[in-house]
Amino acid sequence: MSPEIYLMTLFLPLATVLLVFGMKYYAMIQQAKARTARDDADRRLADETLAQLAAINAALARLDARMGAVEKVLKEVG
Repeated sequence: MSPEIYLMTLFLPLATVLLVFGMKYYAMIQQAKARTARDDADRRLADETLAQLAAINAALARLDARMGAVEKVLKEVG
């Protein structure tokens, strides 16, 4: 057996194992990045939703105050 073939039989399986583990860890890194991006998007959506809910609550409070004033006027008139 020639030295080149012998070295290739030693090197190629090792290179294959290293390549598989490298691909596995690369995929894990990509998944972590995607998860982080998704979490950031979810956090922004939650913040926007809270802001919208606060605006709706303020509008409802104003409507409640107006309805109270209208009821008071109607009670005085009626």
